[in-house]
Amino acid sequence: MKIVSVIIGILIPASVAAAGAVLLNLWLRGGPGMDLDQRLPVVVQHDPVKYVPVFPPVFVAGTAKPANLPGAWPRFRGSNFDAISTETVPLVRAWEKTGPPALWSVKMGEGYAGPAILGGKVYVLDYDEDKQADTLRCLSLADGKEIWRLGYRVGLASQHGISRSVPAVTEKFVVTIGPACHVMCADAQTGKFLWGIDLVHEYGTKVPLWYTSQCPLIDDGKAIIAPAGASMMIAVDCATGEVLWKTPNPHSWKMTHSSIVPMLWGGKRMYVYCASGGVVGVSADDGKILWEYPGWRVPTSNAPAPVIIPDGRIFLTGGYRAGSMMIRLTERDGKIVPKKLFDLKQKVFGSEMQTPIFYRDHIFGVTTKDAGELKEQMVCLDLQGRQVWTSGQDNRFGPFGGPYIIADKMIFVMDDHGVLTLLEATPTAYRQLARAKVLTGVDSWAPMVIAGGRLIVRDSKTMKCLDVRGK
Repeated sequence: MKIVSVIIGILIPASVAAAGAVLLNLWLRGGPGMDLDQRLPVVVQHDPVKYVPVFPPVFVAGTAKPANLPGAWPRFRGSNFDAISTETVPLVRAWEKTGPPALWSVKMGEGYAGPAILGGKVYVLDYDEDKQADTLRCLSLADGKEIWRLGYRVGLASQHGISRSVPAVTEKFVVTIGPACHVMCADAQTGKFLWGIDLVHEYGTKVPLWYTSQCPLIDDGKAIIAPAGASMMIAVDCATGEVLWKTPNPHSWKMTHSSIVPMLWGGKRMYVYCASGGVVGVSADDGKILWEYPGWRVPTSNAPAPVIIPDGRIFLTGGYRAGSMMIRLTERDGKIVPKKLFDLKQKVFGSEMQTPIFYRDHIFGVTTKDAGELKEQMVCLDLQGRQVWTSGQDNRFGPFGGPYIIADKMIFVMDDHGVLTLLEATPTAYRQLARAKVLTGVDSWAPMVIAGGRLIVRDSKTMKCLDVRGK
């Protein structure tokens, strides 16, 4: 397995590769006034699952500076992987009909990629449609202006959107996974490119239908990625690009839209992932498979991540009539054995895109369009899978369910059409506090984030920062 710093010429005719090298050389020698079109190497578009990126990417400096503001949301589902903010900033509990005031708004390429926030900076993997490039944008949290961008040319066509995943960021590194399974690591402060991997060509990964939305994980200085090709999972040293371990894939399970979640059980730290053929637990120490559970599969598209519950329990959910399931890890003869505790029909609970939230010993989520009378409603379940409350037929959140997070003991939930609802995060009853349309575009499916009382939301073309600080 090799990690490349330059991938030029793979499946590209020699003449095109040479032209790309010439253009790259011109960019390296060119001044800051050169147009980005001149500085981006050219790549030929191949079969949809065999797009070839051109590394190293092009760096462009902006004029903005990091904001001197508190708060962080450094990865998909936040600091603790649970979509719950632990910040103590008081938040608003009501707003005018127009909703919370907007602090800034930026245009985005078509997609549903959510941001990550750290050190007063907003990181988002966008798709520059004009330049035909996956583009990591670093913005100021204060005003949304660009600090820098880092983009590599790869020709992608819209498949119900393009960009989909959330970066993972630490003080040193930022890691992204592009729509066609291209992994990139950069210096989180300067934007300097460190290394890149083309999972399709290096691991035989099959790009999922509608591109991948797997979000990378940085754990103890390692990027944890699930190629689900020649290797189920890999750990890469963020500083050097060295592959530290590889997990075998004995059943040839394929990549899904789901993301890896860390879990601690029985003194063992592991990574849990929903692949095409089931769920797998991998040792964080050496990448060995600790357990497998083929009893959970989602037809067509498996998007929600596993939800880790205390006492070795894992809640799994999906759309396409998959419903939900709770499993528990047990030990037998020195081996970890997963056991099904219960499963739920789609009409009770299932989630097509969004990952439910475990909070106050309950599970909160939005049902799918296939849930009958309960379709598209917010639901609260106890840990036996019983419905405690639902939002009712007058409070629906769209056929695919918009994103939701918990902050200051409240749930912020978006519907498909940009309507933001605020409600009490309580297992007692559905208690709505406020509602307003805050986005004017379509498909507001991107994971929302909050840091320092600033809530960032987006639809398919616009990302907006809302001020939800209380007085």
